[in-house]
Amino acid sequence: MNGAEPMVRLQGVSHGYPEPGGWHRVLEDAALEIGAGEAVALVGRSGSGKSTLLNLISGIDRPQAGTLQVGGIDITTLSERERTLLRRRRIGFVFQFFNLLPTLTVAENLRLPLQLLGRGGRAADRAVADMLAAVDLAGYEDRFPDTLSGGEQQRVAVARALIHEPDLILADEPTGNLDPTTGNRVAELLDQLVRQFGKTLILVTHSPDLARHADRILRLQQGRLVPEPAPPAAP
Repeated sequence: MNGAEPMVRLQGVSHGYPEPGGWHRVLEDAALEIGAGEAVALVGRSGSGKSTLLNLISGIDRPQAGTLQVGGIDITTLSERERTLLRRRRIGFVFQFFNLLPTLTVAENLRLPLQLLGRGGRAADRAVADMLAAVDLAGYEDRFPDTLSGGEQQRVAVARALIHEPDLILADEPTGNLDPTTGNRVAELLDQLVRQFGKTLILVTHSPDLARHADRILRLQQGRLVPEPAPPAAP
């Protein structure tokens, strides 16, 4: 970490939930540090708790034990409202199923995170135009999500995740609803923009091709975060 404060730090974090016949332990005394500007891929079998871990890091859920810091703030001590404000200001999300609001235009979907932070007017218009240009969708401001292809919708989702300049991007299977060719293009775009804007990225994926973009790969296995060797480079 070169002495710098990590963007994400887990210390002694344990979490689980009841299931038929017993208790499913998602994390067991987990420790993790992710540096500012680092890209980390989180892999593991379905049901291992990868999405739950993202929910813990974002403050949507609270761990049952341990401390979890984002940008030096122990989010386990925050109220629900304080965690909501932290997500709004410091975290961007990219989901598998886009989660664009269908009744809003592309520009309106992008303006929404800015409006929640009290940012509007010409500065917001410029931010929307600049971010759409960055994802190669200039001129799409007045389109509605249902008129876009899956790849175009996910590019809008990437733009929405970045437009309010968060410190941390959480991506949950961001290419899982796309065909391989389109998914690879979106993955390359996400990697390019995260590094261009100096963001920290944590992405959940089953795709070795997508994981290959990360600086580190961690496998969630039996409640532990285990370093995973990088997949071989594509031929």
